[in-house]
Amino acid sequence: MMNIILSIHWILAAAIWYFIMGLLHDVYVIKNHKGPYDRELLRLLMDGHVLMLSGLILGVCYLMMLKGIPYAPLISLIVGIGMIVYCCMIFPFLKSFVTMFISVMVILVAIRLNCVEI
Repeated sequence: MMNIILSIHWILAAAIWYFIMGLLHDVYVIKNHKGPYDRELLRLLMDGHVLMLSGLILGVCYLMMLKGIPYAPLISLIVGIGMIVYCCMIFPFLKSFVTMFISVMVILVAIRLNCVEI
């Protein structure tokens, strides 16, 4: 039962969620930005790029897990923890409950996979 709840499909779901949310964030920022390219625009675009990069890394980790490559869960764990920290940093401005939940699931799956392989 635990294998079903903590399936590696959470890694794929997180990869898709992070990437799409980052892409939507950047499209929204560019669409609503008035004026020239400046530090504020760069700062806002970096938020979307953090999400997209995290999604791409988890996508690669998912493929690595399918092939049994041993460091994939560890990399996923690092990304999941990083996303929790990121969500805590932006929490006063944006309550990212879904992203936090998905990140917790990534951490739990990564821990389960690391424990199974040891």
